[in-house]
Parts: sequence; C-alpha cells; structure tokens
Amino acid sequence: MQMGEGVEWALHSCLNLAWAEPGEAVTATRLAAFFDLPAAYLNKQLQALARAGIVTSTSGPRGGFRLARSPREITLLDVVTAIEGPQDAFRCRQILRRAPTGSETVDYRKACLVSQAMRRAELAWRRELAEQTLADIMAAVESRSPRTPERTRANL
Repeated sequence: MQMGEGVEWALHSCLNLAWAEPGEAVTATRLAAFFDLPAAYLNKQLQALARAGIVTSTSGPRGGFRLARSPREITLLDVVTAIEGPQDAFRCRQILRRAPTGSETVDYRKACLVSQAMRRAELAWRRELAEQTLADIMAAVESRSPRTPERTRANL
C-alpha cells in the first residue's frame, strides 16, 4: 500500500494549524511556503480536510484555514481518510472463482484465506491510526523539540 504525498502534507499542515496563534487563520500559501510546497496542490488537500470537517476555511483578507476541532479529537485515520478516501487498500477480486477448483457460488471475499489475512492487517493498520491523535503527535514533537510551536508560529 502506498499513500499519496498529500497525506504527509495534510498531517504536517494540521500540526502547524494546531501551533498557530489561537483564532488565527493561516492561508494555504503560507502553509505551503513553510515546507516549500506547491500552494495550489496543498490547497486541494486542505479543501479535502475542510470537506471532512477537520479544518474550516474562511475567505477574505483575514481568511485561511483553522482546525475545526481540538487536536485531541482529530485522529491520524481522520486525516488519511479525508485525503485518500474510505475505500479498503486491499480489494479481493475473487480470482479463486477462475481457478480450476473455483466456484461461482462461493463468496471468496469471506472464504479466501488471503483475503482474510489482508483484511486483518488492514484493520490493525486502521486501528493504530485511529488510536493516535494530532495531540499525541504534538506532544511527542514538543517533548523532543520544545521550541517547535514558537518556531512554527514565527514562520507561519
């Protein structure tokens, strides 16, 4: 499985929004400049986060993006799903139906051991992402580098 770079961009942008001055909206251009990213493409990721209710978007001269919820209420899975979509990474195409011993009447999505193993792995991956919040990542970053919030604010 490979996630697009938009997931990384969205996660880092959410962290930066969490460290922004309270009540301050940050433009996509400023967020993009922080990491030297293309603003138009980052804006698409931010719009996906807005559609998912992770950030809010305000237009106008003082407009930009803000987190819509507390970092404690935003999981890594929320961000991944907003950017990549909710579909399963592994999709059983039931190729066993075409095998010499296959049957058209069997639902191999449920009967196939490969499909079952892949589903278990994906559920574990999703569970891990659902258990980690932006607040958890923020705390770990701040523990390792306590000046990160102030440096972020100074460069936004």
